[in-house]
Amino acid sequence: MLAHNVYFTLKDQAQEKIDGLVQACNKYLTGHPGTSFFFAGTLEKDLARPVNDLDFDVALVIVFDDRAAHDIYQNAPRHNEFVALEKENWARVRVFDAIC
Repeated sequence: MLAHNVYFTLKDQAQEKIDGLVQACNKYLTGHPGTSFFFAGTLEKDLARPVNDLDFDVALVIVFDDRAAHDIYQNAPRHNEFVALEKENWARVRVFDAIC
């Protein structure tokens, strides 16, 4: 399995922009072949322990069955459409990929 974790910090951090990015994740990034888990959500500000990284607005977690499914997703038309439509408002994007 491969866990693909993406953390978005937005230029415009208005709630409607944050909610819009979550909606776009749900529209464009769900249902790709080889996906065993999908989650898109917002920062939980109340979990502010010293070890918590609070420098993001939207979190995306997709667990793929294997590396091949991840690689196909990266070039999928809906993934590319998502990037093209949403990237203008991204101040910072951090990606953490891990295998298990």
